[in-house]
Amino acid sequence: MMLQIPRIAPLLFASTSSAQVTCLAHFSVVYDHRSGRKVKEQVAKLQALKAQLGDDFKMVLKTPKGTRDYGPKAMAIREKVLKIITETFKRHGAETIDTPVFELRDVLLGKYGEEGGKLVFDLSDQGGELCSLRYDLTVPFARYVAMNKISNIKRYHIAKVYRRDQPVMTKGRYREFYQCDFDIAGQYDLMLPEAECLKVVDEVLNSLNLGEFYTKLNHRLLLEGIFSICGIKQSDFKTVCSSVDKLDKAPWLEVRAELVNDKHIDEKAVDALEYYVRLRENNASLGSVELLDLLLEDEKAGSNKQIKQAVDELKILFEYLEIYGVSTRVLFDPSLARGLDYYTGAIYETVMKDFSFNAFTNTDSTNPEDHVTVGSVAAGGRYDKLVGMFLESAGKKKADDVPCVGISFGIERLFSIMEMKEESEKSAGRTNETEVYVASAQKGLLKERMKLCRILWDAGIKSEFAYKANPKMLNQLQYCEDRVIPWVVIVGERELKEGVVKLRNVVSREETDIPYDEIVNELQNRLS
Repeated sequence: MMLQIPRIAPLLFASTSSAQVTCLAHFSVVYDHRSGRKVKEQVAKLQALKAQLGDDFKMVLKTPKGTRDYGPKAMAIREKVLKIITETFKRHGAETIDTPVFELRDVLLGKYGEEGGKLVFDLSDQGGELCSLRYDLTVPFARYVAMNKISNIKRYHIAKVYRRDQPVMTKGRYREFYQCDFDIAGQYDLMLPEAECLKVVDEVLNSLNLGEFYTKLNHRLLLEGIFSICGIKQSDFKTVCSSVDKLDKAPWLEVRAELVNDKHIDEKAVDALEYYVRLRENNASLGSVELLDLLLEDEKAGSNKQIKQAVDELKILFEYLEIYGVSTRVLFDPSLARGLDYYTGAIYETVMKDFSFNAFTNTDSTNPEDHVTVGSVAAGGRYDKLVGMFLESAGKKKADDVPCVGISFGIERLFSIMEMKEESEKSAGRTNETEVYVASAQKGLLKERMKLCRILWDAGIKSEFAYKANPKMLNQLQYCEDRVIPWVVIVGERELKEGVVKLRNVVSREETDIPYDEIVNELQNRLS
């Protein structure tokens, strides 16, 4: 029998009697994430229930839904990915900032569109302020720019964000996850910042070496123009966008049914929309500029000012992408809608091409679990009015608005791919960065190992030794092989008498005597 426990509870119950089952069912309520009073009621009921059950109260230790722990191996992968991303951001001249993990609720609401707004985690009233966990890093960045009167900045921000979504852990969809954002704020010439953002994506994913990828590119003005010539009302723009954006996951017939039956959009307008949003799907062999030209050949589209402006801007962008050498991995796709309200210009989304678990195992498995798609791994676009929204709400001049453009990496999905890759390759990934292991060949040499380790630590060499007074030599060497530690410095009675230490290469197992007072320089040379 399944019991509905209040979702706020971090506990699951087991081994309860029938009377206790009745008690649990009695206290079951539906969680309303916007009601602080309801939350307090549930906490009080849980506490009363725990007191009633007494010693029979059981709990199962688990992480909350949509979250996970990261052990040493997973963290080693995470640090590798983050290092590559951070180095790329810095190579392009970005500086970093940090913002609070929660914001005032008014800062976040109304910025994420029909779907996104439902996924904001609200917090209980604390000291008279209504707050919510940050949904992304973009809106807090715009608030930061407005609040600090910044006119231009190129920044990166790597931090956790939170979404009250239905998680799918195998696809890298979590409720708590990292985002890695790169944004350029300020007045610059047309399409130069967008081109650099897309270049950053290309560099990061090529460095991670996870397989083929491509970036879908569209323009907010183009979408507005298409909707207009199809007869879709401006007031329906957001709701239609949220449906069109599902075309990468659902066939047109399902999207059409949602628009006509659920959202009550005029059937003729929806049928007219089909031609434009399926333009890439029905002309897969055409290049991006060719597809833009084909769009302008349409009588209605070619005479629409918004569409013509968007096409002109995208053509300039493709010229710059050609110079950067990334144009072949960027595809114009008019079905890309991106559900966030704040976009005003170019929008883009990067996906792994035909990625599955099989991509690394090279098998022909028909098991659906072996084919795990992870969706987009990066997305972003231009948002020229978001800073202005905060300035206006604070009673400041809208003329001081700061245009922005950026890219955000969905890092958990990249972690998922990296983990599957290493698992399939059965690679012995390192979980620490130890460069040298200090070992002893005989008993009674603990203090000598400690002295030698201190010398190496003081020289900045990453070192460790066994926390046993008399460890077996074989166990020490096996530890180094298991942890992929490259060098072992061995001290023994003979070495102490002769004033040397033995330097062992763990891979080749070659051993060389090095004078004791030269071991630091020798290791530094070999490690470099």
